[in-house]
Amino acid sequence: MNGFTILRSVQHYVGKIRTVRNEIRTQRFLNTLPADIRKDIGWPDLYDGRVRKN
Repeated sequence: MNGFTILRSVQHYVGKIRTVRNEIRTQRFLNTLPADIRKDIGWPDLYDGRVRKN
């Protein structure tokens, strides 16, 4: 395993962590919205359906 491969693996790992953190931040923000707005945009029903399909 050369240095480039290690760097690539670390970048991939950091990218995954960044994605998870952004999803958590988005979920927290959406949960702070009033219930009627969440209902209008389909939160969390549409999100749960999308996550379960993947």
